[in-house]
Amino acid sequence: MNARFGPAGNPDSFYREGHKSSLDMPRWLRERGLNAYEYQCVRGVNIGRETARRLGELAAEYGIYLSIHAPYYVNLAASEEEGREKTKKHLLDSMLAASWMGAGVVVFHPGSARGDRAAAMERAINMLGEVLRQAGEDGLDGILLAPETMGKRSLLGSLDEVLELCGLDERIIPAVDFGHLHAAGGGLLNSTGDFAQVLDRVVAALGRERSRRLHIHFSPVEYTAAGERRHRTTRDSGFGPDFACLAPLLADPSLEFTLICESDGLQAEDALFYKSIYEQAVASGREDRG
Repeated sequence: MNARFGPAGNPDSFYREGHKSSLDMPRWLRERGLNAYEYQCVRGVNIGRETARRLGELAAEYGIYLSIHAPYYVNLAASEEEGREKTKKHLLDSMLAASWMGAGVVVFHPGSARGDRAAAMERAINMLGEVLRQAGEDGLDGILLAPETMGKRSLLGSLDEVLELCGLDERIIPAVDFGHLHAAGGGLLNSTGDFAQVLDRVVAALGRERSRRLHIHFSPVEYTAAGERRHRTTRDSGFGPDFACLAPLLADPSLEFTLICESDGLQAEDALFYKSIYEQAVASGREDRG
């Protein structure tokens, strides 16, 4: 399947129905017509080997594609040795957990851009290279790392910066968070053409073949002059970006993508909403082709 939709973590409705364990998520998602799940390690990699393996088995049984979000504490641009060692451990621990559960991608926030931004990027590139070298020694070459585009200008993670990080190695792919790009740009994405420009920049940087597989985050985002303030939901009016502008581009049959929804508490419900818009765009494209 070339299109996958699912939530980041467990939505409020999952818990309201009495579920407590993420091991229930693969079946729960399948029953609702979703087929992706981004397991959250944002407060630390605390999942054990056997639980991770069982989650992977259940995901395979129910046709759920798994990814992991690494801890928020990752900062590739850390200048102190202690911070650099912690960042390396967070990423390698996330990759190890991904290998246990059969997840293909580890998403992470690149880090702080305070001070000299160019120097921060240089430290980030060097640190990412160290992580990849260690991952190779640890037998984790099959796990892709995905730096995420960020919603605040004080953080590393502009589209150009993420693509520069991806240029380091083919084991790095961009996690394109369109809500974050919209917020960081002060409401940047308002038309299909605006979204097309983002995808064109990815293709220009990584090449067409490498860009056919996309890892996407999408949700409405509230923002201020400084960028992202908080994630919203499709039930909140007045917050963009509008997925209907992106859907026609994703309907290209040559693309393979995973869309993870990070809406506040309604991430599964909004993922289903986005899936329905995508399916309408696919149907419309077929009609246009005859």
